[in-house]
Amino acid sequence: MAMSNLSAAQTPLLDDTVDGCLDYKGRRVRRSNSGGWRSASFIIAVEIAERFSYYGIGSNLITYLTGPLGESTATAAAQVNAWSGAASLLPLLGAFIADSFLGRYSTIILASLVYILGLGLLTLSATFPSVSTSGGQNADNITLNSSLRFQVILFFFSLYLVAFAQGGHKPCVQAFGADQFDTEDPEECKAKSSFFNWWYFGMCGGTLTTLSILNYIQDNLSWVLGFAIPGIVMAAGLVVFVLGTTTYRYSVKGDEESPFVRIGRVFILAVRNWKTSSSAIAAEEEARGTLPSESSKQFKFLNKALLAPDGSKEQGKVCSIRELEEAKAVIRLAPIWATSLIYAVVFAQSSTFFTKQGATMDRSITKGKSLDWETSWNYNASKNWNGNGSICYINGNSCFSRDAEA
Repeated sequence: MAMSNLSAAQTPLLDDTVDGCLDYKGRRVRRSNSGGWRSASFIIAVEIAERFSYYGIGSNLITYLTGPLGESTATAAAQVNAWSGAASLLPLLGAFIADSFLGRYSTIILASLVYILGLGLLTLSATFPSVSTSGGQNADNITLNSSLRFQVILFFFSLYLVAFAQGGHKPCVQAFGADQFDTEDPEECKAKSSFFNWWYFGMCGGTLTTLSILNYIQDNLSWVLGFAIPGIVMAAGLVVFVLGTTTYRYSVKGDEESPFVRIGRVFILAVRNWKTSSSAIAAEEEARGTLPSESSKQFKFLNKALLAPDGSKEQGKVCSIRELEEAKAVIRLAPIWATSLIYAVVFAQSSTFFTKQGATMDRSITKGKSLDWETSWNYNASKNWNGNGSICYINGNSCFSRDAEA
């Protein structure tokens, strides 16, 4: 009788554990005191802080470049686009570092610290006398004195430090939030879908807040304060994130190689085996029992990765069918990426020439009150007629009729 009671008492504990996850001390986690919304709320908070900080800098960057730094509009626009492009590509590096070395939690912590450092240095650069008011005229071709040159170097170093930090932050936060929900549990699986909705809502909320408030402070009060506030918000977000450390679920890394390594190996081996005949490849596919398919006929030059020049079958010298298909899937995405470049060119105008145009317009609403151009951009960018007499806001998630808006 005593043994049966002991067994019954232990069963809930066994059922309560989450497979493939550990706690912050490396122990198996229990579902009842880890993960779920208790952890996701901390992660959403740091995402709101990060988006607030990033758009607090990026949305009004061209105004600072053409104002205090005295650059021409064309040069400033080119530099804004270069910075935005770097910030968009660096998440590839951040994801690789997180998956292969540091893990998502540590990458978020490190990226947040770099974020705060970058924003702090950015604030420091804004305390120096501006180029436009110090007599060091800058029309892109006029030499600046040493102090002004130091200010410009410090500013751009800080700016790209923020881009680098964003590259580590962006690919990890959402994925780490998803780790807090066990897909094997029906309730948590349902909550996971809801998490992505709230995560995106928080991201948009942070962006809306900074476009509505912070840009006004930068334009009308102080650039030092306008750069310092994002740093303070980011520091507060990091504190909130760290407070949830004891509740997080940390995914256990398996022995599986990084996708970057697996896919890269396919291309390397295909290049090394470029002299291999098609008959040898067909014989190898037949030996592996691979039936001809549309996929095998597509990008056939990659099929050479199935063979090694010396005929060796050692791991690392030949690729599996699965690795081959992963590489082909990446190539199939190339046309989608190329098409997206057209959208990126158009979207880039909103933070450059659209901004400069908005600054020249009469934004008065009533006597003595005017609409900040960033607020106008945020409203117009999120408002679209959907063609059936309704208006949709924020990616069409909320719609109402023309009459309702009036």
